[in-house]
Amino acid sequence: MYWNKSYECMPREKLQELQLERLKRMVNRIYHDVPFYRNKFQEKGLLPEDVKSLEDLQKLPFTTKVDLRDNYPYGLFTVPLEQIVRIHASSGTTGKPTVVGYTRNDISMWSELMARCLVAAGAGPHSVIQNAYGYGLFTGGLGVHYGAERLGASIIPISGGNTAKQIMIMQDFGSTVLTCTPSYAIYLAEVLAESGIDPASLKIRAGIFGAEPWSENIRKDIEKKLKIKAYDIYGLSEIMGPGVAIECECQDGLHVWEDHFIPEIIDPVTLKVLPYGEQGELVITTITKEGIPILRYRTRDITTIKAEPCACGRTHLRISRLQGRTDDMLIIRGVNVFPTQIESVLLEIGEVEPHYQLVVRRDGSLDTLEIKVELSEALFSDRISNLENLEKRIRDRIQSTIGVNAKVALVEPKSLPRSEGKSQRVVDLRKI
Repeated sequence: MYWNKSYECMPREKLQELQLERLKRMVNRIYHDVPFYRNKFQEKGLLPEDVKSLEDLQKLPFTTKVDLRDNYPYGLFTVPLEQIVRIHASSGTTGKPTVVGYTRNDISMWSELMARCLVAAGAGPHSVIQNAYGYGLFTGGLGVHYGAERLGASIIPISGGNTAKQIMIMQDFGSTVLTCTPSYAIYLAEVLAESGIDPASLKIRAGIFGAEPWSENIRKDIEKKLKIKAYDIYGLSEIMGPGVAIECECQDGLHVWEDHFIPEIIDPVTLKVLPYGEQGELVITTITKEGIPILRYRTRDITTIKAEPCACGRTHLRISRLQGRTDDMLIIRGVNVFPTQIESVLLEIGEVEPHYQLVVRRDGSLDTLEIKVELSEALFSDRISNLENLEKRIRDRIQSTIGVNAKVALVEPKSLPRSEGKSQRVVDLRKI
């Protein structure tokens, strides 16, 4: 049930004492070793000694992805390059990628936390873990890989893609745990069905899915189609990679490993810290990383912090399933719209596949939203009147959910693009 019970179930008072001790040490290091942070502190008239309690964290400056890019590649590192044993970078779709470095101790700590995550999701030394996250500069593949080796499980480093081989490996190697993005898990289930393979004939019983927001309804869909228990994992390369937080068997929020990270929720507009239970932007401070400690990183992920005790016995705070991102959020006629809201509606209605695409256009001064939704094979040849009724039901439900009228276009099965990594749900054609 636990990988390291003494830390995972540490009493809150002792955990907070440990956090404060580590926070003070981290703040002192970045102030003296990173000019960027020293300048930020001086702008606010702060010194490391001003951090006397965990509440003082709110006084300290934020770090953003722009800051990492402005200091590309090594400007935020706190150790010389000869002490960095691993370098990862984000995909960097615009501008320079964000670069992170790991000392030998950072890699050990990352492996330890990923081992915690794997055990929380039911894995153990007996497990055969099929790792379909990408290897390379992306942190997903190697993060899971090192955690599995620390745990003593058998790891299959197949990486993403090559779906036919993925299925062959599942069958022949007896994989018991699948790790990949949720959108790829859905695609795997689709290919299994097309191949006439019953997922129950496989040994996979758990899946650990992350790297993109996914709804509770997507979880139910994956669990039904793959006949597994699906766990949500959270991480980002700027903070560590996968393993910052994960669900336990209760599946009631993701435990943040607070002996290494301090989570906050802020209002993304006012930047004020919000109380537990209120939805806002997740901010994370690393308190044990050596290569590139990050202070109050604005993740852009929208969630809440759950402070009530978890039935599993772990004492670390939990974050709720991500609701979307502030930078993925669409503003349609003044209304905030997240793709996951659309996803939930479609899966609640059923009768359509969990594949959709949001197309945003600007007609004069008015924004328009079109939602392309794949029909199931069973409904594709249905009567036009039935399809029109389904289209209207989807349109009405979406309007009542997000408060925006949208055009709904039912498209034929398998006509929308598939992804072996992170899915691209939004096509924004506005010239803003």
